[in-house]
Amino acid sequence: MSQVVLITGASSGIGQAIAQYLNDTKYIVYGTSRNPAKAPSQDFEMLELDVTNLESMQQAVEFIITKEGRLDFLVNNAGMGITGPIEETPTEEIRKVFETNFFGALEMIKLVAPHMRKQHSGMVINITSIAGYMGLPYRGIYSATKGALGITTEAYRMELKEFNIKMTTVAPGDFATNIAAGRYHTPVHNESPYKENYGNTLKLMDEHVDAGMDTKVMAKVIHKIMNTRSPKVHYRIGFFMQKISIVLKRLLPDTWYEKLLLYHYKL
Repeated sequence: MSQVVLITGASSGIGQAIAQYLNDTKYIVYGTSRNPAKAPSQDFEMLELDVTNLESMQQAVEFIITKEGRLDFLVNNAGMGITGPIEETPTEEIRKVFETNFFGALEMIKLVAPHMRKQHSGMVINITSIAGYMGLPYRGIYSATKGALGITTEAYRMELKEFNIKMTTVAPGDFATNIAAGRYHTPVHNESPYKENYGNTLKLMDEHVDAGMDTKVMAKVIHKIMNTRSPKVHYRIGFFMQKISIVLKRLLPDTWYEKLLLYHYKL
């Protein structure tokens, strides 16, 4: 019997690549988007789901359970980016990105966990970010949302272990997607004391995304994890320097590591 997968944020980028790959591998795939009618045509079924709207999340999960009778995998991929000097970033925008990247993922887990517990099996894969392992200049809020999800996953997976529900995180580095277009960018004000450094950092971030890895790499990794009996707590997927940066953060004194980041971002 084909296994059932729910992937949030599957209309483009990493989510779309995962959904398409799993669909081609003969899983029953349900992708989601806030506006499925506006999403490009897909080979898998797309459901309307907004991770900041509890009712839409409930309806999507209930639809799948009613139709399929089970749910084997949840891939929490929906998210949004945010950049800007923390001092100048509007608090409402900070709350909005936490609602999407952190609270939205938690609400999705709360909705699927009872069904997975009833069938005594299931796996939740939370897409975090290598940025979540460190505070990055002008991306500190984004780092915080992904870091919070990673830490929460560590606790959550232990709580779910007795029910045979597995949980892990997959932290991508830079991938060639349209994430830059969907970010909230704190405006670069002419009178801002951060204008020059923030503007230069934005250009650097966009260059990294443009030169990022193919999203199919993430799709294949997700598929491999789904077929792993005992998944690790965390997986990191990216270029060598991105992954080694996490190791260096553990090994180096904090101020040394900070100097490396300042050098990298030319600050």
